[in-house]
Amino acid sequence: MRRTDRPSDRHGAGVAQVLVVDDEPHIRELLELTLVKMGLGVASVGSIAEAKERLRSERYDLCLTDMRLADGEGLELVRYIATAAADLPVAVITAYGSAENAVAALKAGAFDYVSKPVGLEQLRALIRAALSLPDRAEAPVRGQHLLGESAPLVQVRELIGKLARTQAPVYISGESGSGKELAARLIHENGARRDKLFVPVNCGAIPETLMESEFFGYKKGAFTGATEDREGFFQAANGGTLFLDEVAELPLAMQVKLLRTIQEKRVRKVGATQEDPVDVRIICATHQKLAALVAAGRFRQDLFYRINVIELPMPPLRECREDVALIADNILARLAGQAGREPPRLAPEALEALARYDFPGNIRELENILERAMALSASAQIGVEDLRLAPSAAEASAAPAGAMEEPLPDYLDGIERKAILEALARTGFNRTAAAKLLGITFRQLRYRMQRLGIREENKA
Repeated sequence: MRRTDRPSDRHGAGVAQVLVVDDEPHIRELLELTLVKMGLGVASVGSIAEAKERLRSERYDLCLTDMRLADGEGLELVRYIATAAADLPVAVITAYGSAENAVAALKAGAFDYVSKPVGLEQLRALIRAALSLPDRAEAPVRGQHLLGESAPLVQVRELIGKLARTQAPVYISGESGSGKELAARLIHENGARRDKLFVPVNCGAIPETLMESEFFGYKKGAFTGATEDREGFFQAANGGTLFLDEVAELPLAMQVKLLRTIQEKRVRKVGATQEDPVDVRIICATHQKLAALVAAGRFRQDLFYRINVIELPMPPLRECREDVALIADNILARLAGQAGREPPRLAPEALEALARYDFPGNIRELENILERAMALSASAQIGVEDLRLAPSAAEASAAPAGAMEEPLPDYLDGIERKAILEALARTGFNRTAAAKLLGITFRQLRYRMQRLGIREENKA
């Protein structure tokens, strides 16, 4: 453990110890003064070789290293610590504007980075965050939050545990309904920012004209209706985590502003003349293929490389079929608890049908299927008929010729219209909530409603 059994030192037992690695004496002195004023113990060296020797003989709670040293690159030390002392957070000091070095350090396992000239407030925030990391044995990623023992889900849990111990931007990929927001919350809840806010934002649900003010806030009088100062998403998440769901929906103009904010760690409210510092960890997600959008010119390449430092792919439910029964039982228990009743059982044939089903909507679809089945079932057992599973492609193609009583486009429109109306009815005609329930973006729902002629007066 990093914080126990530490040898006594001149600062007294129990004082957190920091190893500073920099070959410039005035930088070392600045860092030492800052750390001592924070009540921390400090040891400083000027080379990678000296740092490795110290790490072999002493215990530390944090390592701060320059990126360029006389006898090599700071990345070498980051990789050494990742292998020899994986529980020790290491932060790197990079040249101003050197985004490539910062990204390389984060990918190598660094906790975070700070740019030269070193901003003391930013440095203090980094140090406090690193020292507040829970020990691995004290805060493991708890399996009950991400159920399943299949190989894909075990790998996801392991990666979440590693990502929680860094401040690296994370890009969560995966199909709609595969649990991307849950993964983002687990990274936050098991990391250094767990005591601060987790702010989820659905980028597809914000009108383009309001994006800048919603993200960055605004000053009183900035525009008509701005009667008072207002904080944006970045200010609300300051010190915590900002989760940008469906980040691919951001227009190009907003992508430019987001890139600058991530790089500079500063935001400017609409109508303000100065920028304010923010300390926010960015986690992004989308069900779309960002690399393909970059190739098509619909997503900025520089932003893609900034948010895609580490990718966390979420597996679709059809790749975790052996976990369906466990996940289904957990969902039924939760739904029954909310309804104040005993959880129903799944009949053997119902379990078998669920295990065969492909779940195009993944876990979100499984939740909807089981919630509907609970409402339809009149007994304590859910049968296969209560599930009302959609036919598979193979079953649909096996239907007898002439079974279709209307043209295919009209038939498909009818199915889509029914699904949208059901989602709207369940959410009280809240289109944002309905879009989430359907696994599509707000803009996609609005387009489909317009195409199918679904309006407010359709509300039953």
